[in-house]
Amino acid sequence: MNRIKTFLVAFVGFALIACSTVPITGRQQLNLLPEETMLSMSLQEYDQFLTENQLSSNQQQVKMVKQVGIRIQKAVEQYFAQSNMSDELSHYAWEFNLVESDEINAWCMPGGKVVFYTGILPLTQDEAGLAVVMGHEIAHAVAHHGNERMSQGLMMEMGGIALSTALETEPAATQQLWVAAYGLGAQYGLMLPYSRLHENEADHMGLIFMAMAGYNPSAAVSFWQRMAAQKGGQSPPEFLSTHPSDTKRIKNILSLIPDAMKYYKKH
Repeated sequence: MNRIKTFLVAFVGFALIACSTVPITGRQQLNLLPEETMLSMSLQEYDQFLTENQLSSNQQQVKMVKQVGIRIQKAVEQYFAQSNMSDELSHYAWEFNLVESDEINAWCMPGGKVVFYTGILPLTQDEAGLAVVMGHEIAHAVAHHGNERMSQGLMMEMGGIALSTALETEPAATQQLWVAAYGLGAQYGLMLPYSRLHENEADHMGLIFMAMAGYNPSAAVSFWQRMAAQKGGQSPPEFLSTHPSDTKRIKNILSLIPDAMKYYKKH
C-alpha cells in the first residue's frame, strides 16, 4: 500500500511538472514527452514519409500550398511573438509539401512539417479553403496535441513506460501510436474523447491564424459544408469518430467566427 501511495504521489508531482497551457484556449494539458524527442521523431517520420510518397508535379497547386503555408506560418509566429512565446517555435524549420494521393487528408508534425494530399484540393477549392485546413493542422502542432496524445497512448496502451523503453521493446507499437497521434492513420479506442477535444481546439486556433494571415474565417463554414456533402452521409456516428459530427463542427465554428474576425485583416 505504501508503495502504491508513493508511486501516486510521485506521478501526480511529475504530472504537475509536465503540465503546459495550450495557446489561445488556455487549456491545461499533460505532455510527458520532451519536445526535443518529439522533434527528432517528427523529422525521422517525415523524411521516411517523403521517400515513400510521390511529390506533386503540378507547380500551380504546389505554389498555392506553399504560399498559403507561409502566410499561416507568419501569422502563427506573430501570435506567439505577441504572447511572448516565440521560444516555443525556435526549433521549427517549416516545410510545406503536396503529395500525389486521392486520400482527403493533410497534417502537420512538430517542427512545422506540413503535408497536403492532392485529394483534398477539390474540397478546399481556393486559397481561403486551403487556409482553413492549413490553419487547423498547424494548430494541432503548435498546441502540442501530438505530444499529449502520445503521452495518453503510452499511459493507456503501454502502462506508462518511458518512450525510450517503448522504442526499444515495442518499436512497431510505438510507431503506430505516432501515426495515430498525427493523423497519418485512423484509430478507434479510449483516446477518442481527447481527439474530439483536440479537433475543436484546432478549429478555434486555426480560425484565428487564418484571420491573421488575411483569410476570411467565414470560409471555414463553406469548406466543412463541402466536406459534409462529399461524405454523402457515410461518415461514422460521432461516438465512433475522431472528429466531431459535421453539424456540430459547423455550429461550433459559427460561434467562433465573431472572435476570429477581430483578428481579420485583408491582405
